[in-house]
Amino acid sequence: MGHNAIIGQSGGPTSVINSSLAGVFSVCRRRGVRQVYGMRFGVQGLLKEQLVDLSALLSSPLSIELLQRTPASYLGSCRYKLPDYRQDASVYEALFALLNRLDIGYFFYIGGNDSMDTILKLSEYAAAVGSDIRFVGVPKTIDNDLMITDHTPGYGSAAKYIGVTTKEIVRDATIYDMKSVTILEIMGRNAGWLTAAAALAQDEDCEGASMICLPEIAFDPERFLAQVERAQRVSPSLVVAVSEGVRAADGHYICELADDALSVDPFGHKYLSGTARYLCGLIGRRLGSKTRAVELSTLQRCAAHTASRTDVEEAYQCGGAAATAALDGQTGMMVALRRLSDDPYLCVTELHDIHEVANLEKTVPLEWIDAENARMKEDFLAYARPLILSEVTPMYVRGLPRHLRLER
Repeated sequence: MGHNAIIGQSGGPTSVINSSLAGVFSVCRRRGVRQVYGMRFGVQGLLKEQLVDLSALLSSPLSIELLQRTPASYLGSCRYKLPDYRQDASVYEALFALLNRLDIGYFFYIGGNDSMDTILKLSEYAAAVGSDIRFVGVPKTIDNDLMITDHTPGYGSAAKYIGVTTKEIVRDATIYDMKSVTILEIMGRNAGWLTAAAALAQDEDCEGASMICLPEIAFDPERFLAQVERAQRVSPSLVVAVSEGVRAADGHYICELADDALSVDPFGHKYLSGTARYLCGLIGRRLGSKTRAVELSTLQRCAAHTASRTDVEEAYQCGGAAATAALDGQTGMMVALRRLSDDPYLCVTELHDIHEVANLEKTVPLEWIDAENARMKEDFLAYARPLILSEVTPMYVRGLPRHLRLER
């Protein structure tokens, strides 16, 4: 089989996705892999033969340390959907011809649901044509919606950022003795894991978000207004956390009421935005409160300055476990995290068949949600708190974090 390895990153980035890249690379080099390539812009870039020599770029311990502290996808990313090889094998023939020419024996893809679909298709095609290239997926997504794994690398740091930001916004939003509502719009199309993290802000020094609205619970604007009005009788100034993907009972996204021309990515996912603005307008017109819409947007996935050390270390471990699995003969697999204990927190890596993960989605358990009061229950907090523990200090240069960067 081939002697070299190749690594790609795909989908939306996280603040720790490069720690997984460092984990794959480090184990490959330690185990004697001859050459480690990086795909520029995922599989889409690979098809254009856009490659870099990671063995040269990451040749020093300092470069690995910087890489682990660098947010977003060092190699670049893509949202590229492979066709079904049974209907169109031309893309696969081109890809495998290139992989064979590069003497690739090990193929790693770091990503979420759509990236695991890529690993599934490539490993199935390899089996169909008798290729001995090994394909292993490394989990990544701030959405925390991959099946099988207890949680995904990237989620802990995003949850930490959301908890920190919610806490600071609560302090800012409640300084005036007047009726006001601040709506935080948080990422999450179908799964509310990120928005649920706003509950982490509540502690003895902070009242936290007054309401939390997730996609798992059908959103009724009239019921929402009644909840806001009731909450303002207790505290005139409210902070409400809302998933961008909250939907009405008929399945329509609430943000479509503000903009019904949402664009769609290659996997058919709508790009969502405008939920907070719409709800602010609704509250202003109906309840007469001062309102402010805050979209956390990409900040929640690139804030490496608040990255969780737990998350950074687990991302590295998942990358290393993927490399170990491939080098030991595994293919068509994804690395997953299995929790052994909440207190003390203990989590280990394990392997699962990619068919158990690809094109499936994990949502927040309904029993963890207090739908009546729009709050999260203690079960969720016990799950999420260990994931945000400890910090990784950036390497500051002239007062700002130093990152590792690839020229285009």
